[in-house]
Amino acid sequence: MAMNQDDPPFKKKKGGPKLQDGSKKPDDMIVPPHAEGPEKSILSSMLQNPEEYIGRAMESSLTLGHFYIPSHGKLFEILQEHFEAGKTVELVAFTQHLIDRDLLDTIGGPATLTEIYTYAPTAAHFDSHLNIVKDKATLRGIIKSCTESITTAHEDPEDVGEFLDSVEQKVLEIRESAETTTELTVKSAVNEVMNYLQEFLAGDRGITGMTSGYSELDKMSNGLKAPDMFVIAARPSMGKTSFMMNIVEHIAVTSGKPAMVFSCEMSTVQIVQRLVFSRARFQFAKLTKGYQPSRDDLKRIKVASTEIAESKLFIDDTAGISINDLRAKARRKARDHGISVIAIDYLQLMKSTSKQATNSREREIAEISGGLKALAKELNVPVIVLAQLNRGPEGRSGSSLGVPRMSDLRESGSIEQDADMVGLLYRKVYYAENQEDRDEDDGEAELVLAKNRNGPTGSIPLTFIPDLMRFETRAFTPEPG
Repeated sequence: MAMNQDDPPFKKKKGGPKLQDGSKKPDDMIVPPHAEGPEKSILSSMLQNPEEYIGRAMESSLTLGHFYIPSHGKLFEILQEHFEAGKTVELVAFTQHLIDRDLLDTIGGPATLTEIYTYAPTAAHFDSHLNIVKDKATLRGIIKSCTESITTAHEDPEDVGEFLDSVEQKVLEIRESAETTTELTVKSAVNEVMNYLQEFLAGDRGITGMTSGYSELDKMSNGLKAPDMFVIAARPSMGKTSFMMNIVEHIAVTSGKPAMVFSCEMSTVQIVQRLVFSRARFQFAKLTKGYQPSRDDLKRIKVASTEIAESKLFIDDTAGISINDLRAKARRKARDHGISVIAIDYLQLMKSTSKQATNSREREIAEISGGLKALAKELNVPVIVLAQLNRGPEGRSGSSLGVPRMSDLRESGSIEQDADMVGLLYRKVYYAENQEDRDEDDGEAELVLAKNRNGPTGSIPLTFIPDLMRFETRAFTPEPG
């Protein structure tokens, strides 16, 4: 049968072909984007060479929903089931299979099946026709999403911010569904796990996630992995912002991976200033005392400035940013720059604009925490979140004075539940009662990994250098006895 794909698939005349829902098309109805010819063409290729083209269609993530003509979608569904069952697709036997199960009429009868089989004399254009079919399905998805959004907008939704976030989410879902993805089967996942085990036993396997720059933390966490949410919590003045930025600096500047920082407390200039002088190991406070930097100082500052300027580090310093705005900005940066990690300073300074959160701070924190965890899963990146602890550590006595616990997290229930890892940052010198104790404990810091969903918990010894706003790894020294 000769194929003429230039002919319009639906002619504007009364009693035209059925629509996707099976109904007749009214004369004045605008038909959604579709491609009847390419649909027939790829089905024809599948019938003529099923081993090759049914498999290729499945690998390209072609689904029933990509077909506009209902009978075409049904035929593809039956072919797929037949192929997956390991049955041979041969026209005579396949036709008998449809007759035996009362399925022949659902695809238009024997004449339609024969027409489709002979429609494409060559499968040379299979890939291009398949892309056309998928593109038309994407356009229909956009129209459907926009129509639903217009209807909802006319209904004047109470929470406009939440509505806007849902509109953007729908558009991103269309983009993701339009992209070809390779499904990870259970068998291939098992093979990956066994390969990892063999490499580990052979001593060939390193950290699987991104390194943080702190060896003990990397050992316990096996690196920062997607889609984990890592909460770093501390009382004020413990240096949690410095610790977070030290990790971000290692990822974005030292390792050269794109990173996004949301700072609700400090401006972009303040953060970059800290980064430059900390990386250059120069005490910025000296400048305010009239100190003249040496040539070596200036050289280190210039090198650090260049490295940070050329890194793929993005900073948003919107004060009191809402969870909806943060998600929208993160999605765009992830789409445009392939962000590998997101860091937020800090959780309790964020807002939720939903109506339910208006009268309940606990509910608001729960929505923010849950939203950040959902963002980590959606973008498939690790998210580092700073959080404030309540006054619990100050209320303890003896050797427990100042030592944080996970229960000290403000509105801790939702944060504890959503986090994959919780690190409690602690500096003993902050609670020293005399100068002798301060001198003894000066510089000592500790990150208590109180929760680790996929690994051990415990204490990680650190050294804090206040003049450089920098944490470094400290060798573990066991206490006497």
